[in-house]
Amino acid sequence: METPGSQSSLHRANLERVVRAVRLAGSLTQAEIARTTGLSAATVSNIVRELKEGGTVQVTPTSAGGRRARSVSLSGDAGIVIGVDFGHTHLRVAIGNLAHQVLDERAEPLDVDASATQGFDRAEQLVNKMIDATGVDRSKIAGIGLGVPGPIDVESGTLGSTAILPGWGGTRPAEELRGRLGVPVHVDNDANLGALGEMVWGSGRGVRDLAYIKVASGVGAGLVIDGKIYRGPGGTAGEIGHITLDESGPVCRCGNRGCLETFAAARYVLPLLHSSHGTDLTMEKVVRLARDGDPGCRRVIADVGRHVGSGVANLCNLLNPSRIVLGGDLAEAGELVLGPIRESVGRYAIPSAARQLSVLPGALGGRAEVLGALALALNEMGDSTLLDGAVAGAPLAGTPAFT
Repeated sequence: METPGSQSSLHRANLERVVRAVRLAGSLTQAEIARTTGLSAATVSNIVRELKEGGTVQVTPTSAGGRRARSVSLSGDAGIVIGVDFGHTHLRVAIGNLAHQVLDERAEPLDVDASATQGFDRAEQLVNKMIDATGVDRSKIAGIGLGVPGPIDVESGTLGSTAILPGWGGTRPAEELRGRLGVPVHVDNDANLGALGEMVWGSGRGVRDLAYIKVASGVGAGLVIDGKIYRGPGGTAGEIGHITLDESGPVCRCGNRGCLETFAAARYVLPLLHSSHGTDLTMEKVVRLARDGDPGCRRVIADVGRHVGSGVANLCNLLNPSRIVLGGDLAEAGELVLGPIRESVGRYAIPSAARQLSVLPGALGGRAEVLGALALALNEMGDSTLLDGAVAGAPLAGTPAFT
């Protein structure tokens, strides 16, 4: 029997520290594990050897700083996680293993104005179809990460803001999907998952303080403070879209006037171009036309960038992040939108905060949220089951990396 403070309990704690570090990072050299965990190089070497012999990790030769090294990752057969992302117009699902490999990823069009029941039906069907297609053992599914385009109450797990998803207000998405699929489900809003995805695999790697700005049918921000997603006590942190820019401006869906969202979100921006470009526009098409030189689209994109930059300046003054990552279709505009964002930040942010800030486009594109959902599932699972072999199984075939 292990007792607190005993050698066996200390060894067990060190094992879990190493497994957690590798699980969250995907792969680390032994030197990186030592820096991350604070354990000595000798202790890490012994633990990695033990975990390898037990089949929990795999070790492959690599190089670091021009020197030979050993890369440590969880074994491909250590467990399975699933990411589900409900967008405003799509449903995207990814299945991955604990070695940070994607086994399958698919997207389907989805009208979120339909009832929540129909949305969960579609998600259940697609997840089951993909599980059958990949041939994974259902008993190895460690958890599901679920993203929704609206705020989640931290205490109750209830989806709020019915103006965003009229047919979904008051539902408990995690509870609903858990009842259908029979595995643990962890839910968060899409902006937070975009931040998590970019932090783990994209433009936010190596940064401990950042904001992921998603501009789509709404405007939201996922906040990372000291390496962790910050949600606030009610789960509504990051609602940058409702910063007031003009008290006499358009009425926002939240009931206030002149919110950032009314100057930047697609539902407000696209009508500005209807008389000159037709009514079949999407933000993706506007960005493409802007990149091809269309002056009207370029003007709209630049205006949106300046408005978003005003909101980013407020974030800089309050939180002083070191990086802003822009997601959504707007990020594809590159410097056409990033330049105006930086211009507004330089004008409205405290100079010391503006100097320390870098503004980058997201590296994951439309995959950021579903990969963030996979990361959420990875973050929330425990390490004890891995060490106990509760999700052990046959090795999986080689698959492409998340990135």
